[in-house]
Amino acid sequence: MHQQRKADHLRINLQEEVDVKQIATGFDQYRFTHCALPDCDLDEIDTSTALLGKRLSAPLIISAMTGGTPEARDINHRLAEAAQDSDIGMGVGSQRAAIEDPALADTYRVRHIAPDILLMANLGAIQLNYGYGPDECRRAVEMIEADALVIHLNPLQEALQPEGDTRFTGLVHKIEAVCQASPVPVVVKEVGWGISEPVARQLAEAGVAAIDTAGAGGSSWSQVEMHRAPNEHQRQVAAVFAEWGIPTLESLLLSRRGAPHLPIIASGGIRDGIQIAKAIALGAAACGIAGPFLHAADQSTAAVIDLTQVLLDQLRIAMFAVGAADIPALTRHPPLRRNFSPDGF
Repeated sequence: MHQQRKADHLRINLQEEVDVKQIATGFDQYRFTHCALPDCDLDEIDTSTALLGKRLSAPLIISAMTGGTPEARDINHRLAEAAQDSDIGMGVGSQRAAIEDPALADTYRVRHIAPDILLMANLGAIQLNYGYGPDECRRAVEMIEADALVIHLNPLQEALQPEGDTRFTGLVHKIEAVCQASPVPVVVKEVGWGISEPVARQLAEAGVAAIDTAGAGGSSWSQVEMHRAPNEHQRQVAAVFAEWGIPTLESLLLSRRGAPHLPIIASGGIRDGIQIAKAIALGAAACGIAGPFLHAADQSTAAVIDLTQVLLDQLRIAMFAVGAADIPALTRHPPLRRNFSPDGF
């Protein structure tokens, strides 16, 4: 069942229109102040940064997407090859399928392809209420020789799945236990509906090492589940959640307020290097992108590398155009907000 669901998710994300239509990420509400006299050389702009103890050429992560099927294996290999080539981070999709069927582990393993990248394992938080614990989390990390473990939160998606697990009571304490036992840093992320300030605060208190907002503005898993729905009733239930969630920018700001000392990864609908620059200037430690990389990886490794280089060139030129020679300097050049009330957050 898990393998078929993985195949369905991959097929729908590649073939159907699942991006939100009305919710924007929010980054268009900000603009940079252009610097006509930058005191730096474009060729010397330094986009490198550090995250979770690993050095990255830029604050960019290929967000967790897939695994568990032969097609997913090919996609993960192409993503890993590109991540190694560009020296950026990467996460794999939920490894539950391989925990329950070890024969599927190879569909996630990419360390032999990408020995140097920041690589993140992945399990659903909800499984901690259905028999999983620190041992299964450790197995996921060891399975792919990961540098970090992502625990994803997806209550709405589970509620919309016919086979969904929805007993979320008490999960924060289970997450805390995983954080205490994990041999690697634990990152908690949403899957497309965003992290609120109270949730960010709870996660910080539980001991997570970083938070990934995965806000609204990109792919909507409610729409993915709508396309999977076995009958009209469930399609109608899922359809109304197309525009649900906390926009990515708002979730970034709220997460920073709730967890001011943690690295925040901004993800959810980020599509270009200027948005990456804005997110970093507004306090993100890095940005995650999923959908565009998935479509590129469906073509070839070269397509993923090309997309990555476009994003990094856009980021580098944006930094140059505001006079920021490196990532720390970019945080000193905050964008200007349009139509903004200072009391909005």
